[in-house]
Amino acid sequence: MSEFPPFLIFFVAAALVALVRGLPRQLILLATPLVAGFYLWQVIDAGSTVSYTLMNFELVVLRADKLSLLFGYLFCIASVFAGIFALHVTDTKQHVAGLMYAGSALGAVFAGDLITLFIFWEFLAISSVFLIWARGTERALKAGVRYLVYQVLSGVLLLAGALAYYHQAGSLAFDHIGLDAGIAGSLIFIAFGIKCAFPFLHTWLTDGYPEATVTGTVFLSAFTTKVAVYSLARGFAGEDILIYIGVTMACFPIFYAVIENDLRKVLAYSLINQVGFMVTGIGIGTALALNGAVAHAFSDVIFKGLLFMSMGAVLYRVGNINGSDLGGLYKSMPKTTMLCIVGALSISAFPLFSGFVSKSMVMTALMMENHGYFWLLMLFASAGVFHHAGIKIPYFAFFHHDSGIRTEEAPRNMLVAMSIAAALCIFIGTQPQYLYALLPWAMDYWPYDVTHVLAQTQLLFFSALAFVWLNKRGMYPPELRSVNIDAEWFYRKLIPGGAHWTLSVLSRAKMAAQTTFSAIKSGAQSEFNKTPLAKYYLSESWPTGSMVFWISAILAVFLVLDLSGIGR
Repeated sequence: MSEFPPFLIFFVAAALVALVRGLPRQLILLATPLVAGFYLWQVIDAGSTVSYTLMNFELVVLRADKLSLLFGYLFCIASVFAGIFALHVTDTKQHVAGLMYAGSALGAVFAGDLITLFIFWEFLAISSVFLIWARGTERALKAGVRYLVYQVLSGVLLLAGALAYYHQAGSLAFDHIGLDAGIAGSLIFIAFGIKCAFPFLHTWLTDGYPEATVTGTVFLSAFTTKVAVYSLARGFAGEDILIYIGVTMACFPIFYAVIENDLRKVLAYSLINQVGFMVTGIGIGTALALNGAVAHAFSDVIFKGLLFMSMGAVLYRVGNINGSDLGGLYKSMPKTTMLCIVGALSISAFPLFSGFVSKSMVMTALMMENHGYFWLLMLFASAGVFHHAGIKIPYFAFFHHDSGIRTEEAPRNMLVAMSIAAALCIFIGTQPQYLYALLPWAMDYWPYDVTHVLAQTQLLFFSALAFVWLNKRGMYPPELRSVNIDAEWFYRKLIPGGAHWTLSVLSRAKMAAQTTFSAIKSGAQSEFNKTPLAKYYLSESWPTGSMVFWISAILAVFLVLDLSGIGR
């Protein structure tokens, strides 16, 4: 049994789901992640490997160690609450895509070579885009195409980097690669960076995720970026450039999230912000920082999934997710409100909630490695998280003002899924030793010391005070029905607009050139017609009969000359 790759459990389940309906399908959705998780926990041990030889290449489809097992457990947990959240859905393609997507994520984190990683890298792209297209709107279809372009580009770069790495190093093993590997390392690094939503490469996330289905966004938030974080931790740990990239990722989304009206898009920006903490930890490269990065990935999948589920429940019941149109929903959806607040407290790193015990590891590592300026920037990012995700999401969705909307509470399956995620947020926050025991690198760390608790509590308190003060003074950015311009402006507006302007200029230049040439030709013809030569036939268009006569005459002359020997 230990030679059975866990991703096959999800792939087989996806095939079965396509064949059945009703209760059997729901049972498969529930059982698949539970069976896969139990299989990983009880059967797969660190050090297990399964490989096959194909065309003289060894493809390692299962390489288990503490790092890959941690992400394997995480993806099974995410599949449990995402599957429960989607139980009411009857759309076959969403269920099949969700299972294939989760299975592809498992296949990627257990891949032991770059070719196998590439195969599941592409499976991730193909399966996930259907969760966007399944919504069926024109915006979703277009966003899905743009999303797929980025994902395929990432795969192409990964394959090119893998081939270059094989040519350079003579190996396809997926271990530490580093930027010292030259062009191969750079190509693979950029491929990982696209899926990790590096700055200027992030718009596929903020463009695609908010357009996905209510349940599809929950799946999307769990897998793609976390596979990229895992890949960076394995292949590029300790690269200093990741610190700069991670700090930038943690800071810049705050400004977009604060002014964004679509609350699911706010969470998409927040997702980039949280991944920034993970990337920073990977860049630091110490045991504490790396453990903090993967621990925060573990926490983020759960609390971000909880927040996306709560906003999905609002969208499902109300049909709208714009902050400007919501408010007062706590009267109709009190359970969803409370569960959303748990997610908000977790992402804000309140003591006793999951974000506190993982994010603090990265912050502590920054100080231990004397990155004081970066620590201050990340402190700003932490305060910003509380503003746009910890306060803005529940405040504008459920409180703010009474929009007059009265609806039903979220469906029971949604409440169960959110309750599982909320319970995990509290359990991890109060009992972090169980999460720490799964971490790959040895360390000695405990988050609940007086200094850390007081410092974090003060940060959150003054951040909340700033939010209240800005609101009272009317200085907090209002929720407006608007479209915010992000980096995609370059390829959605600037490049097409520039191409259209260039073609227009060339077209006008062509017309001007043709007009000028025609005028010159007409003028020359007019002047020529005034000369004595104009009366000769050579300056006119000859009739066909006349042309035939003169050609015959010329041929006769040449024939006579040839027979007489003249010219030889």
